[in-house]
Amino acid sequence: MTAGPATVVLWQVGALAIVIAAVFAFAWLSRRISRTTVRGGAPLRVVGAASVGTRERVVVVEIGGTWLVVGVAPGQVEALHTMPRMDTTDAGGSAAPGFSSWLARSLEGRTRQGGGGT
Repeated sequence: MTAGPATVVLWQVGALAIVIAAVFAFAWLSRRISRTTVRGGAPLRVVGAASVGTRERVVVVEIGGTWLVVGVAPGQVEALHTMPRMDTTDAGGSAAPGFSSWLARSLEGRTRQGGGGT
């Protein structure tokens, strides 16, 4: 006894649905397992980032109770500043203006220092 063409198509669609569901389940599981942790279990979280060039960024990373301000360029990562953790949200859940103004002042100061006469 052979299966008809409709039955074969139905089996193929079912098998494809199972494969697609498995891919989505694997993606969800891998994101859930790899919750940005550093060896030793210290949580690592990107607090904020600002683009300062075409391929350069300044990134604030939280590790434990410390914030690291890091300059990131292709093939290079450099620590710019270390500071204790700050509260970045107000009652409305938006970023506090103190942090953004601090970051702007810090970048402006670095630009003045590095952009001196030649």
